[in-house]
Amino acid sequence: MILLDSEIWFPDPENAPGDYPLAVGGDLSPERLIFAYSLGIFPWYSEGEPVLWWSPDPRMVLFPQNLKVSRSLKKILKKKIFEIKFDTDFERVINMCASVKRKGQAGTWITPEMIKAYTELHRLGFAHSVEVYKEGELVGGLYGVSLGGVFFGESMFHTVSDASKVAFVHLVEKLKQWNFDLIDCQQSTPHMARFGAVEISRKEFLDRLRQSLKKPTKSGKWK
Repeated sequence: MILLDSEIWFPDPENAPGDYPLAVGGDLSPERLIFAYSLGIFPWYSEGEPVLWWSPDPRMVLFPQNLKVSRSLKKILKKKIFEIKFDTDFERVINMCASVKRKGQAGTWITPEMIKAYTELHRLGFAHSVEVYKEGELVGGLYGVSLGGVFFGESMFHTVSDASKVAFVHLVEKLKQWNFDLIDCQQSTPHMARFGAVEISRKEFLDRLRQSLKKPTKSGKWK
């Protein structure tokens, strides 16, 4: 594992291990984060640990045109019981992602340092949120990073059943309209697989990423 310093650089992810970090250390400055994502690298670590940088192999992704929506979720979407917004309350969404308890998880990897870093990325127009409201109350949402034709999903939450699923479907439909190439789901999960996400090799992911980064980044606040 490579130890990073104040200089902004990363080892080549093509040659990185597939199941443990490729680098440790450095910081979460906007410049380093944007550079990391452009290389297919992301930070993931627990509070009290140094920053750990990952580029897993295989990589789970969703091609927007392959989105699968269950029959039950289609019924919920058709009822329009939720109000959907983009980029109206990023800071609250990321804090809810950090604080809302998840089944089978004892803590969160979204540390105060991460919240500060991604909130700054949002201010700069690279990190985005989807908010789901019910009767005026924020009940679900997600956030991630956008570069070129790729959306890098980070985390989602819900306090009402299906609210985060509704957020995700609305995100994917928006990305379809904008001709995005793929959504990076990072780690393989049954939840994302049900939406149509698939595992691809890291090599294929990095090849697709390089092509997608040739597209202009849709920065600034999304509407």
